[in-house]
Amino acid sequence: MVVGAQATEVGTVIIGSGPGGYVAAIRAAELGQNVTLIERDQIGGVCLNIGCIPSKALINVSHHYRETQEENPFGLTMTGKLDWQKTQAWKQHQVVEKLTGGVAMLLKKHHVNIIKGEASFNDNETLNVVQEDGHQLLQFDDCIISTGSRPIEIPSFKFGGRIVDSTGALSLPEIPKHLIVIGGGVIGSELGGAYANLGSKVTIIEGLDHTLNGFDAEMTKPVIKDFKEHGGEIFTSAMAKSATQTDQDVTLTFEVDGQEQTVTGDYLLVSVGRKANTDTLGLNNTDIKQGEHGLLETDDSMRTSVPHIYAIGDIVAGPALAHKASFEGKVAAAAISGADNAHDIHYSLPSVAYTHIELASTGETPDSVAANQLDAQIIKFPFAANGRALAMDAGVGFIRLITDKTTKAMLGAQIVGPGASDLISELSLAIENGLTSEDISLTIHPHPTLGEAIMDAAEVADGMGIHI
Repeated sequence: MVVGAQATEVGTVIIGSGPGGYVAAIRAAELGQNVTLIERDQIGGVCLNIGCIPSKALINVSHHYRETQEENPFGLTMTGKLDWQKTQAWKQHQVVEKLTGGVAMLLKKHHVNIIKGEASFNDNETLNVVQEDGHQLLQFDDCIISTGSRPIEIPSFKFGGRIVDSTGALSLPEIPKHLIVIGGGVIGSELGGAYANLGSKVTIIEGLDHTLNGFDAEMTKPVIKDFKEHGGEIFTSAMAKSATQTDQDVTLTFEVDGQEQTVTGDYLLVSVGRKANTDTLGLNNTDIKQGEHGLLETDDSMRTSVPHIYAIGDIVAGPALAHKASFEGKVAAAAISGADNAHDIHYSLPSVAYTHIELASTGETPDSVAANQLDAQIIKFPFAANGRALAMDAGVGFIRLITDKTTKAMLGAQIVGPGASDLISELSLAIENGLTSEDISLTIHPHPTLGEAIMDAAEVADGMGIHI
């Protein structure tokens, strides 16, 4: 705790400039607040710099590269060579830096004061910001904590050398001949799938009895099938035990079915979850209540137990998703101004896995229907019956709708297949606005599009399916 220094008075202060923090800062400024944003590293946080955005850029490259390496039914012959250094430069300069530069410009446009440094609480009203050339004290009226999360490091698999986290996996100096992945969740499956597309042999070691936790087996089956058909291997119910590395490779020892095995690869990606960045905030100097795993307790306006301090994103309950953080940032900014929409009330929170065959889900799932004993109807429509999907040679997968049996109200939806990450928004909109399957089926969808499959699925839910 710093004492004896004069504090600078500020209005709303936001700690962290990720997709929660920078969105909260801009919205707060739009609502007339005097905003100060504190960032210890780079504007845009993990998502824009070393997470969501660069990973999707790499995944996109992997899709295109795979297309050049496989036979296709189009009568089109392609040969593709990949300049990996050019790929990395494009990812950094044409994608990441453009986006982060754009965010910085928007913050400047909205007169957000940016302080480079690391913040911690002295008490419920004061922050100490440590900077390269010293520190400064800020006395704030309101504060939004948006410090995000970091990869969990397992003691037996310390990051360094050929053992990397997701950040390191995005910036490997070469495409590995063999990549080993501990953790078959969304991040491990996305990056593992990307490198498999780029020609790497990929081995995934997962402790659970399934990969891609959060998506059901019917959804993940085509993803796993595609991954294995392209040389990938998966060990589930497996326990990683130790790793040894040299200048050339890394060897993992793991146990499965009671038998110890080893696998040697160029790099080992450890992707077993993320940890909330709350341990260096000096929360012990405040009255902010913490729950399990360092998460902060909040109400539906994102207020902590200290009414003028808010928390959003990965440091509060719920999945660690960038779009969740952004939404909560807007809620917190509205709550500070006493504006409308100052409550986090939503019925659907879409989630996506950017595997080679995309997965997306929103609202209720078959598992939640069963667990909550909902009187619901569950139907599917295959992409194999969609003209645009067939024209793209992408007929694998389906759209699943979950509707109330009596009212036909949309309760949930899942998509496996082309464009899932984009198509899911229409179904989230339907759920949030209480629309029915009939509302969707009576909405004219352009032909031929992937979106038509949503209309077709709705017609099936109404008992009036045409194309199946």
